[in-house]
Amino acid sequence: MRVISNKALTDFATKHPDAGVPLQIWRKTIEAGTFGSFADLKKAFNATDKVGAFYVFDIGGNKFRIIAAVHFNVQKLYVRHVFTHKEYSKWKP
Repeated sequence: MRVISNKALTDFATKHPDAGVPLQIWRKTIEAGTFGSFADLKKAFNATDKVGAFYVFDIGGNKFRIIAAVHFNVQKLYVRHVFTHKEYSKWKP
């Protein structure tokens, strides 16, 4: 699956250096996989939820959240937001 906006991940990691490694591990895992459904994502990332039209990934031991739009039919994942846990608590889809 192709990740669109790796820049969002690297920009977030610049502000939060402890997020860098977990975010890049997540990205590499997504890019190495083929996911046909939410169930397939859950197999690879158990701490993933669907919130409205978005998929929310818990990253780095529940410290960070990636909010993404996933288009399974074309194997693309669009990173919409990257948040700390505290920032995510204020987010509304």
